[in-house]
Amino acid sequence: MKEWVKKEISKEVDNNISYLKEILKDNSDIVFREFYMGKWKAAFVYIDGMGDKLLLDQFVMIPLMKNADELKDAEEMKDKILTISDLREVEDFSKGVDAMLSGDTLMMLEGINKAYVIATRFWPARGVSEPSGETVVRGSREGFTETIRFNTALVRRRIRDTRLKVVPSSLGVRSKTDVVVMYMSDLVNNQVLEELNKRLQKINIDAVLDSGYIQQFIEDDIYSPFPQVQSTERPDVVAAAIYEGRTAILVDNSPFVLIVPATLNNIIQSPDDYNQRWMHASFVRITRVFALFISLILPCLYIAVTSFHTGIIPTKLAYSIAASREGVPFPAFVEVLIMEVSMALLLEAIVRLPRPIGATIGIVGGLIVGQAAVTAGIVSPIMIIIVASTAITEFVASSYEITSAIRMVRFGLIIAASIIGLYGIVLGIILLTCHLIKLKSFGIPYLAPAVNPNLEDQKDYLIRMPLKFFKKRPIYMNSRDKIRQK
Repeated sequence: MKEWVKKEISKEVDNNISYLKEILKDNSDIVFREFYMGKWKAAFVYIDGMGDKLLLDQFVMIPLMKNADELKDAEEMKDKILTISDLREVEDFSKGVDAMLSGDTLMMLEGINKAYVIATRFWPARGVSEPSGETVVRGSREGFTETIRFNTALVRRRIRDTRLKVVPSSLGVRSKTDVVVMYMSDLVNNQVLEELNKRLQKINIDAVLDSGYIQQFIEDDIYSPFPQVQSTERPDVVAAAIYEGRTAILVDNSPFVLIVPATLNNIIQSPDDYNQRWMHASFVRITRVFALFISLILPCLYIAVTSFHTGIIPTKLAYSIAASREGVPFPAFVEVLIMEVSMALLLEAIVRLPRPIGATIGIVGGLIVGQAAVTAGIVSPIMIIIVASTAITEFVASSYEITSAIRMVRFGLIIAASIIGLYGIVLGIILLTCHLIKLKSFGIPYLAPAVNPNLEDQKDYLIRMPLKFFKKRPIYMNSRDKIRQK
């Protein structure tokens, strides 16, 4: 795309101001402040609401206007007068205007064909609070915010190592969104890092408004329902991933940080798995995997058993199911479909509505509408139990993307079960397993460490062994330094 800002900076301040007013016209929030610094004319340009006026007044304008007579040359002001710690020079307008649009102040001096960028970013920002989507019983209560510099500081606080690298860049031709890649130079898999940089450089879009934009561009398989990039709001999760040799991607204006490569095991884990004692953590982890499997097959298993394989049901249970379905005009497949679609709509409504109203909608939809459906004979009571159990078990994973993927796969299994019963379920699970085995995230198998088992990685799989047994980093990540505990 064609560059819209010229590069040459004139030695005449008036020419520069005229040019900036022309390209920035019809913007009431752009402030142009012209003044004299002794015998030299100077000018500031900043955005009202994004620049720190107090800093600009006390540490820039007052010293310049009071002490400029002592200078022999205008350029000496940055070394002898200004008390600003963050000041840099730019030799073309494009970089200066980009910095000014990001909240910094652009300063120009008469007789100098370059500009100065003063760090005055000071916009309203949300404070650090507990992430609502990844709550823990024991662990940090800090979560990322929409300000990228706050987020890098939260990670820095947990990694006090000179080998931690924070590499900045910008994405979006028009938005020029700040993006930071964080990794440990002596741990990171260089092949993964190079591949990530290639994929980021290929992104050519007008605006990057959230980390979700980048996630969709760098995924290996865009047609898979399963996320191949881990996203989190927790600094401790990011720090732990970096210590394993993985790479984090922080995006300005987004509280969600991306981590690559990602495996299914990484995504469904919780920070509680490491903050609690190993027996408790292992029990909860096994329960979580079992619950996700139940949420995947429970509705389709009900269809297959009641429609095709009634002989495998105990006699008393079969009578109970038949009695509960008496008067229901729909077959089991339609009954399940109605309830699954209703549950999906209810969950979507709860997410989109304000929290007080959303909680009310959840109670009304879950109790009153469900009971009314049973009373009207549209669905059976056992169907309500199955759908409720499915909803409870699918949300044991902290990742909303995983629960969405399981819901999509479940619909496919429901259709397969309605056609050929248990054979359809088995065939669907086989196809799903083949897809997951084939799936990769930046060259790392998605089902690792299950697909390339070794004793070291099995210590942190279904059963989480005591921390003193974690002598090495995950083998499947191919980190450069394998030892993490001596």
